[in-house]
Amino acid sequence: MPNVFNEVHRRCQAGEAVALATVVDTWRSAPQPSGAAMLVAADGTVTGSVSGGCVEADVYDRANRVLHTGVPELTRYGVSDDDAYAVGLTCGGVLDVFVERIEPDALAQLDAVAAARRAGRSAAVVTCVAADAGDPPGAVPVDPAGRLGRRRVLTGNQVLGSLGDDRLDDAASADALGLLAAGRSGMLRYGYHGQRRGGGVSLFVTAYATPPRMIVFGAIDFAAAVARIGAFLGYRVTVCDARPVFTTARRFPEADEVVVQWPHRYLRTELDAGRVDGRTVVCVLTHDPRFDVPLLELALRHPLAYVGAMGSRRTHDERHKLLREAGLDAAQLARLASPIGLDLGGRTPEETAVSVAAQIVAARWGGSGRPLAALDGPIHQPG
Repeated sequence: MPNVFNEVHRRCQAGEAVALATVVDTWRSAPQPSGAAMLVAADGTVTGSVSGGCVEADVYDRANRVLHTGVPELTRYGVSDDDAYAVGLTCGGVLDVFVERIEPDALAQLDAVAAARRAGRSAAVVTCVAADAGDPPGAVPVDPAGRLGRRRVLTGNQVLGSLGDDRLDDAASADALGLLAAGRSGMLRYGYHGQRRGGGVSLFVTAYATPPRMIVFGAIDFAAAVARIGAFLGYRVTVCDARPVFTTARRFPEADEVVVQWPHRYLRTELDAGRVDGRTVVCVLTHDPRFDVPLLELALRHPLAYVGAMGSRRTHDERHKLLREAGLDAAQLARLASPIGLDLGGRTPEETAVSVAAQIVAARWGGSGRPLAALDGPIHQPG
């Protein structure tokens, strides 16, 4: 989505109108999550994807129509649609795609989002994608209040645009900030005046959240590989170690920052400053009790997304003993992924990094870590 936003912004700065298709809702094994987007320019250029190739051809045709008419369209693709196979959605998922025309007069809103992102702040764009929640996707919209396509932009220090009603603006803004804090895009439904009764208008919140953090403790070769794959997954990566001779930016070029500090002191500082949240993952690769125990004691007392620690089973047992003596209870100790990673049989730092990343992804989405061929049911779980 960031690349698509950048292209929308660039085109509008040049005075061009574009069509923007966004996945606003999904069910079952949808090929892309909510928020996935595709831009179609007047010259036919395409940026981004809404389904990884499943329905792009049909969305492209709709985008060209919307670019010409200016009338937004909300379309559902999936196995419940008689035309699903014709447009290529054979994976069994269902997705709603909203296509709108973005005019150059939206530049002030785009500028605000771009400025927030450059400053490292989050931003949310709330768009009315259905004027009556009771209308099936694809139906001619019933929009007596003229809400369809209206936008409201929230950047933390700036609010631009209106959804057409003060009470609706207030309700949507509060809920959009909640989604933004969770780092996810999603659909909201209200009455025409902000009533929380689920009918009237459907609003989609596109969250441009600050990236989640990955903090890697231990300036070793394995840390360089973990930092590299963490950056690939979209994390803002910090490498921290107390030993300055090893903890250099040259050794960790993929890290966003390299910090020379005692690990537990650094984490304490970041927690106190509010720069660590429930999306943060911590990888402890030092396997030295001087560093590990005070660091893990602190990390496991906070609701972080993932805490993993490297070491042998003997190291793990000794570490557990010391952490119990430090006062951690069974529930806190159960949150520790140790020895770190999934059993992939890997040996090299790069292979180990893949196993760590796989465990982090599984923890985020509730995956089992088992081969998909050994499982029944949908491949992508809701969430």
